[in-house]
Amino acid sequence: MNETRPDIISKAQSLGIAVVIPTYNNGKTLEAVITGVQAYCRDIFVVNDGSTDDTADILQRIPDLRVITHPVNMGKGAGLRNGLTAAREAGFRYAITIDSDGQHYPDDIPNFIAEIETTPDTLLVGARNLNAENMPGKNTFANKFSNFWFRLETGIKLHDTQSGYRLYPLAAFGSMKCFTARYEFELEALVAAAWSGVSVRDIAIRVYYPPEGERVSHFNPLRDFTRISLVNTVLVLIAAFYIWPRNLLRKMSWKNIKQYVNNVLHDNVSTREFVLSVMLGIFMGIVPIWGYQIVCAIFLAHLFKLNKVITVLFSNISIPPMIPFILFGSYATGCLVLGDEILFRYDSLTLKNITEVLTQYLVGSIIFAVICSLIAGAVTYCIIRLASRSKRPH
Repeated sequence: MNETRPDIISKAQSLGIAVVIPTYNNGKTLEAVITGVQAYCRDIFVVNDGSTDDTADILQRIPDLRVITHPVNMGKGAGLRNGLTAAREAGFRYAITIDSDGQHYPDDIPNFIAEIETTPDTLLVGARNLNAENMPGKNTFANKFSNFWFRLETGIKLHDTQSGYRLYPLAAFGSMKCFTARYEFELEALVAAAWSGVSVRDIAIRVYYPPEGERVSHFNPLRDFTRISLVNTVLVLIAAFYIWPRNLLRKMSWKNIKQYVNNVLHDNVSTREFVLSVMLGIFMGIVPIWGYQIVCAIFLAHLFKLNKVITVLFSNISIPPMIPFILFGSYATGCLVLGDEILFRYDSLTLKNITEVLTQYLVGSIIFAVICSLIAGAVTYCIIRLASRSKRPH
């Protein structure tokens, strides 16, 4: 049992911190988790998400809890959302979320409190050691998969995007709209926070995974991994068609371009790898394999040992403002190579009438993709050289 820490309890109260615990059929571990949390924070919201075991009896005999009950199981995301909403409406500034299955250590709560004092209104994600003893292999794979997509969608590198041990800044988070209800909610919440300008960073935590025979998990690998993949697909599309163009317009300055290049180079990406990744991305974004560009870009980046994030980022060149230019450039290039007359003007060529000049378009798109990738590579190389030169002491 954790020793009560009045100093931490007082600090949590002064900072406006509550703890939210969603639970579903974790009667064996729930009471120990709540007791452990009470040693550091007395404002606790427990969301009983339609449990059919003895959860209700356990909650009834523990005093000073704020219990939210779902008559039927609605999913972890719904439990978290309702718990966070209740904490925000009760006037709390922050909410620490902790799972009820016993894998998280309540005595990591002081670390969250100390961190939020130095970085107010930050969304803190507890990063587990993925190489810990008894860590399920499926969890490690799913987490690395999720980390990659989160970085692609937001540009932020986190080590454990699937961790449920977090601190949410409720004032900032309250205005966000999240639509998922199960495990994928935690990924959507991170992406929504990052897109809204909330600082998101991780903090090291410990984790305990009981032996296989004692482990209780409601995560269904096939169903929930499929849900998470679908959500990532939607988020990438939103990022490509709205977030990236929006951020690009907001940050379009030579100073920010140099900073981005320097950050990537600082992230152990060589000039050669950076340039070739950009070239591959531009090429894949132009060639006519609509719907498979990102998948093929990732595969080829892996095959040629290039940076996947940079490759996928630039493969999204086929966004609405650029589509007419790409279509006409490919078509016109094909006409020039085949010696055919250009029948359509720039403003009259569409995906529908491109079928009338399919041969010219298909031939031209490959050549046009090569030309654009070479130009993009040359421009990128020049920018890197200029940015690197500006860093040298005079």
